[in-house]
Amino acid sequence: MSISASQPPSRNRASGSGLPTVTDRLVEANARYAAEFTDPGMDARPVLKVAVVACMDARLDLHAALGLQLGDCHTIRNAGGVVTDDIIRSLTISQRALGTRSVVLIHHTGCGLLDLTEDFRHDIEAEVGQRPAWAVEAFKDLDQDVRQSMQRVRTSPFLPHTDDVRGFVFDVTTGRLREIDPRP
Repeated sequence: MSISASQPPSRNRASGSGLPTVTDRLVEANARYAAEFTDPGMDARPVLKVAVVACMDARLDLHAALGLQLGDCHTIRNAGGVVTDDIIRSLTISQRALGTRSVVLIHHTGCGLLDLTEDFRHDIEAEVGQRPAWAVEAFKDLDQDVRQSMQRVRTSPFLPHTDDVRGFVFDVTTGRLREIDPRP
Protein backbone atom coordinates (compact mmCIF):
# COMPACT_ATOMS: atom_id res chain seq x y z
CA MET A 1 0.00 0.00 0.00
CA SER A 2 1.34 3.39 -0.84
CA ILE A 3 1.08 6.25 1.59
CA SER A 4 0.53 9.80 0.45
CA ALA A 5 3.36 12.11 1.51
CA SER A 6 0.92 14.99 1.81
CA GLN A 7 -1.18 13.27 4.47
CA PRO A 8 -1.63 15.67 7.39
CA PRO A 9 -0.18 14.45 10.70
CA SER A 10 -3.43 15.34 12.50
CA ARG A 11 -5.06 12.24 10.93
CA ASN A 12 -2.52 10.03 12.69
CA ARG A 13 -4.37 9.97 15.99
CA ALA A 14 -2.98 6.76 17.42
CA SER A 15 0.71 6.90 16.58
CA GLY A 16 1.58 10.26 18.13
CA SER A 17 4.71 10.17 15.99
CA GLY A 18 3.26 11.89 12.95
CA LEU A 19 3.76 8.67 10.98
CA PRO A 20 0.72 7.02 9.44
CA THR A 21 -0.81 4.18 11.42
CA VAL A 22 -1.95 0.94 9.85
CA THR A 23 -5.52 2.19 10.22
CA ASP A 24 -4.60 5.39 8.36
CA ARG A 25 -3.31 3.25 5.50
CA LEU A 26 -6.49 1.17 5.48
CA VAL A 27 -8.68 4.29 5.40
CA GLU A 28 -6.59 5.64 2.53
CA ALA A 29 -6.94 2.37 0.65
CA ASN A 30 -10.69 2.52 1.20
CA ALA A 31 -10.84 6.01 -0.28
CA ARG A 32 -9.19 4.66 -3.46
CA TYR A 33 -11.55 1.68 -3.49
CA ALA A 34 -14.64 3.83 -2.95
CA ALA A 35 -13.61 6.19 -5.75
CA GLU A 36 -14.01 3.31 -8.24
CA PHE A 37 -16.74 1.39 -6.41
CA THR A 38 -19.91 0.42 -8.22
CA ASP A 39 -22.79 -0.99 -6.21
CA PRO A 40 -23.11 -4.61 -7.38
CA GLY A 41 -26.80 -4.55 -6.47
CA MET A 42 -26.53 -7.75 -4.47
CA ASP A 43 -28.84 -9.04 -1.79
CA ALA A 44 -27.44 -9.97 1.65
CA ARG A 45 -28.45 -13.56 0.98
CA PRO A 46 -25.49 -15.64 -0.23
CA VAL A 47 -25.91 -16.89 -3.78
CA LEU A 48 -24.62 -20.39 -2.92
CA LYS A 49 -26.62 -20.59 0.34
CA VAL A 50 -23.52 -21.59 2.27
CA ALA A 51 -21.88 -20.30 5.43
CA VAL A 52 -18.14 -20.88 5.87
CA VAL A 53 -16.79 -20.92 9.43
CA ALA A 54 -13.02 -20.59 9.56
CA CYS A 55 -10.10 -19.42 11.61
CA MET A 56 -9.18 -15.75 11.55
CA ASP A 57 -5.59 -16.63 10.58
CA ALA A 58 -4.30 -14.10 8.05
CA ARG A 59 -2.83 -16.86 5.87
CA LEU A 60 -6.29 -18.15 4.88
CA ASP A 61 -7.64 -16.49 1.75
CA LEU A 62 -10.93 -18.33 1.83
CA HIS A 63 -12.44 -16.88 -1.33
CA ALA A 64 -9.40 -17.81 -3.40
CA ALA A 65 -8.96 -21.23 -1.74
CA LEU A 66 -12.61 -22.18 -2.30
CA GLY A 67 -13.15 -20.51 -5.67
CA LEU A 68 -15.72 -18.10 -4.24
CA GLN A 69 -16.80 -14.71 -5.53
CA LEU A 70 -18.25 -11.72 -3.68
CA GLY A 71 -21.79 -12.60 -2.64
CA ASP A 72 -21.37 -16.38 -2.78
CA CYS A 73 -21.23 -17.12 0.95
CA HIS A 74 -21.34 -15.86 4.50
CA THR A 75 -17.88 -15.97 6.02
CA ILE A 76 -17.73 -16.27 9.80
CA ARG A 77 -14.30 -16.20 11.41
CA ASN A 78 -12.85 -16.46 14.88
CA ALA A 79 -9.71 -17.74 16.58
CA GLY A 80 -9.40 -21.39 15.60
CA GLY A 81 -12.60 -21.47 13.59
CA VAL A 82 -14.19 -23.27 16.53
CA VAL A 83 -17.95 -23.37 16.90
CA THR A 84 -18.76 -21.22 19.92
CA ASP A 85 -22.05 -19.70 21.06
CA ASP A 86 -21.33 -16.64 18.93
CA ILE A 87 -20.73 -18.80 15.85
CA ILE A 88 -24.07 -20.52 16.50
CA ARG A 89 -25.64 -17.05 16.79
CA SER A 90 -24.21 -16.03 13.41
CA LEU A 91 -25.17 -19.33 11.78
CA THR A 92 -28.70 -19.04 13.15
CA ILE A 93 -29.09 -15.58 11.61
CA SER A 94 -27.45 -16.82 8.40
CA GLN A 95 -29.88 -19.74 8.10
CA ARG A 96 -33.11 -18.38 9.52
CA ALA A 97 -32.97 -14.81 8.20
CA LEU A 98 -30.75 -15.05 5.14
CA GLY A 99 -31.39 -18.46 3.63
CA THR A 100 -28.18 -20.47 3.97
CA ARG A 101 -28.53 -24.24 4.00
CA SER A 102 -24.95 -25.59 4.06
CA VAL A 103 -22.16 -25.14 6.59
CA VAL A 104 -18.46 -25.61 5.81
CA LEU A 105 -16.05 -25.65 8.77
CA ILE A 106 -12.36 -24.98 8.16
CA HIS A 107 -9.53 -25.36 10.67
CA HIS A 108 -5.90 -25.24 9.53
CA THR A 109 -2.43 -26.57 10.15
CA GLY A 110 -0.13 -24.44 12.24
CA CYS A 111 -3.03 -22.87 14.17
CA GLY A 112 -2.09 -20.72 17.16
CA LEU A 113 -4.71 -22.45 19.31
CA LEU A 114 -2.66 -25.64 19.13
CA ASP A 115 -0.11 -23.95 21.43
CA LEU A 116 -2.50 -22.31 23.90
CA THR A 117 -4.23 -23.66 26.98
CA GLU A 118 -6.83 -22.31 29.37
CA ASP A 119 -3.82 -20.89 31.27
CA PHE A 120 -4.06 -18.04 28.74
CA ARG A 121 -7.26 -16.91 30.51
CA HIS A 122 -5.60 -17.22 33.91
CA ASP A 123 -2.65 -15.12 32.72
CA ILE A 124 -5.02 -12.42 31.47
CA GLU A 125 -6.89 -12.47 34.77
CA ALA A 126 -3.62 -12.06 36.69
CA GLU A 127 -2.65 -9.14 34.45
CA VAL A 128 -5.90 -7.18 34.33
CA GLY A 129 -7.68 -8.33 37.49
CA GLN A 130 -10.69 -9.81 35.72
CA ARG A 131 -11.23 -13.28 34.26
CA PRO A 132 -12.48 -13.30 30.67
CA ALA A 133 -16.02 -14.68 30.36
CA TRP A 134 -15.06 -16.64 27.24
CA ALA A 135 -13.21 -19.93 26.95
CA VAL A 136 -9.99 -20.08 24.94
CA GLU A 137 -11.27 -23.20 23.09
CA ALA A 138 -7.68 -24.36 22.56
CA PHE A 139 -7.11 -27.85 21.19
CA LYS A 140 -4.30 -30.34 20.60
CA ASP A 141 -5.93 -32.44 17.87
CA LEU A 142 -7.12 -30.62 14.74
CA ASP A 143 -9.23 -33.48 13.44
CA GLN A 144 -11.00 -34.00 16.76
CA ASP A 145 -11.73 -30.30 17.12
CA VAL A 146 -13.25 -30.22 13.63
CA ARG A 147 -15.41 -33.20 14.66
CA GLN A 148 -16.47 -31.39 17.81
CA SER A 149 -17.35 -28.27 15.80
CA MET A 150 -19.39 -30.36 13.32
CA GLN A 151 -21.23 -31.97 16.25
CA ARG A 152 -21.98 -28.58 17.82
CA VAL A 153 -23.55 -27.39 14.56
CA ARG A 154 -25.47 -30.61 13.94
CA THR A 155 -26.96 -30.69 17.45
CA SER A 156 -27.84 -27.02 17.85
CA PRO A 157 -31.58 -26.60 18.38
CA PHE A 158 -31.38 -23.15 16.77
CA LEU A 159 -30.19 -24.36 13.37
CA PRO A 160 -32.89 -25.80 11.11
CA HIS A 161 -30.46 -26.94 8.38
CA THR A 162 -27.89 -29.43 9.67
CA ASP A 163 -27.87 -32.08 6.95
CA ASP A 164 -25.04 -30.51 4.92
CA VAL A 165 -22.35 -29.79 7.53
CA ARG A 166 -18.82 -30.72 6.52
CA GLY A 167 -15.47 -30.08 8.14
CA PHE A 168 -11.97 -29.68 6.73
CA VAL A 169 -8.38 -28.94 7.67
CA PHE A 170 -6.63 -26.46 5.37
CA ASP A 171 -2.90 -27.10 4.95
CA VAL A 172 -1.18 -23.70 5.05
CA THR A 173 1.87 -25.05 3.20
CA THR A 174 0.06 -26.72 0.27
CA GLY A 175 -3.26 -24.87 0.14
CA ARG A 176 -5.16 -28.17 0.10
CA LEU A 177 -8.26 -29.04 2.08
CA ARG A 178 -8.45 -32.41 3.82
CA GLU A 179 -11.97 -33.51 4.69
CA ILE A 180 -12.57 -34.81 8.21
CA ASP A 181 -14.82 -37.80 8.72
CA PRO A 182 -17.34 -36.86 11.43
CA ARG A 183 -16.80 -40.28 13.05
CA PRO A 184 -13.53 -40.80 14.96
